Amino acid sequence: MASIFAKKPLAVLLGEANSTGHGTLKRTLGAGNLVALGVGAIIGAGLFVRTAAASAQAAGPGVTLAFILAAFGCVFAGLCYAEFAAMIPIAGSAYTYAYTTMGEFVAWVIGWALIMEYALGAATVSIAWSEYLNKLLEVFGTSIPYNLSHSPFEHAIINGVDQHGVVNLPALFIIVMLSLLLVKGTQESAMFNAVIVVLKVLIVVVFIAVGWQFINPANHTPYLIPADAVVKNAAGEVVRTYEGFFKHGIGGIIGGAGIVFFAFIGFDAVSTAAQEARNPKRDMPIGILGSLAICTVLYILFGHVLTGVASWREFADPALGGEASVAYAIRAHMPGYGWLATGVTVGILLGFTSVILVMLMGQSRVFFSMAKDGLMPKAFSELHPRFNTPYKSNLMLMVFVGLFAAFVPGSLAGDLTSFGTLLAFVLVSLGVWIMRKSDPNQPRPFRAPLSSPSFPLVPIMGALVCTLLIVGLDSFTLQVAVGWMLLGFIVYFLYGQRNSMLQKGVVVVPSEMEEEAFIKPDKNNR
Repeated sequence: MASIFAKKPLAVLLGEANSTGHGTLKRTLGAGNLVALGVGAIIGAGLFVRTAAASAQAAGPGVTLAFILAAFGCVFAGLCYAEFAAMIPIAGSAYTYAYTTMGEFVAWVIGWALIMEYALGAATVSIAWSEYLNKLLEVFGTSIPYNLSHSPFEHAIINGVDQHGVVNLPALFIIVMLSLLLVKGTQESAMFNAVIVVLKVLIVVVFIAVGWQFINPANHTPYLIPADAVVKNAAGEVVRTYEGFFKHGIGGIIGGAGIVFFAFIGFDAVSTAAQEARNPKRDMPIGILGSLAICTVLYILFGHVLTGVASWREFADPALGGEASVAYAIRAHMPGYGWLATGVTVGILLGFTSVILVMLMGQSRVFFSMAKDGLMPKAFSELHPRFNTPYKSNLMLMVFVGLFAAFVPGSLAGDLTSFGTLLAFVLVSLGVWIMRKSDPNQPRPFRAPLSSPSFPLVPIMGALVCTLLIVGLDSFTLQVAVGWMLLGFIVYFLYGQRNSMLQKGVVVVPSEMEEEAFIKPDKNNR
């Protein structure tokens, strides 16, 4: 049996990328589809919720600088993802890249971690989707009963009555609908996602355009939170102080960047669709870096307007802001635009929808790759005879994620999504450096700058920045993440290692390889 750190030959991966016909994913996505997938995964509730939170807790009006710092950290990982996705255009994302650079066990670790990012992330977001659906329905004077929109582990006192949850039907509904859409086809899912992306970006742009005229320059002075700042509520009670380096001033920008980083998660999901891109050597870098650039610009403008319309001190008062901070700012400081507050709720709902869609798609593609390698049951790699989608993977995820969404509180997952994402970023960044050293002559349609074996600035910075953000996660999240990874080790040694194609020695390197490390569009896959 081969070592658990045996690497999957790059020639095998490129052979899989160049394969066509039955049993392979259809290449139907262009650069525009990929950018839309990235924007769809990035712009979720993070923009509407985390902006005010970062402003209130650490950065003040300087939340714009926090967005720039967070984007600066993401771009290092984004450049590394773009290099790999163009060079190895195959489903699996970070799992696949780790398999050929650091070996099977590391690949398994990252594949297992990606479940936290995609599967648990989709379940958690679907629960939040349910909550915001009720917020929208309340605007029209109705709502879904508490017992049908919360898990059995939740209860609340409503109108003096202790209400207990039974099942979260809205969360289950959105998981089922989007899973069935993914079974139908990648192109159909991409078109649906593109429509949602246009609508929610339009809402963001309208808020920026309309809100600009309501900016009060006094709200941007001082631009950073003073060390002695204190926020009191209407009753004169102190609700927040700002002691500690990361709570005010320059340190507050760093602290704010850690809070808003969650809002950038998602661009890596584009790489899971590499095997369905028509011209991956050109389109994958455009999809990854293009979506990151678009969202960064929108985030900075959004943060500037929000903290100009309302003072960051208002967001620090739970009675005023909280998760509805944007809607509060509109109603309190933008007279005549109450309809926009409802539009923001719709934007959040649309944002959640596309995030869930892309997460479910990303997870099914990771499972698809792991199953083809024997590390997951074969059913995960079986394609629909008509739609050419990994339908069994989608349906199994529908059941697993749906049950989680219907019967488990959303708070359980916590920041596990961030942990899985950051770990993937670290390993992909290191993988680029390793690949540059081990296989320097391999054709690279896109090359991350400043990443030579002797001067690997971009990979090292990507790994360092993301490692620091992992360390900054709360202790409970880290403890649960360690427990999840230990469970993954057990699953690997009991199932993955025993069924691995590489361990069995049945991985065959193709005798003839095409010169290009990507598949060209043909008449059957256009």
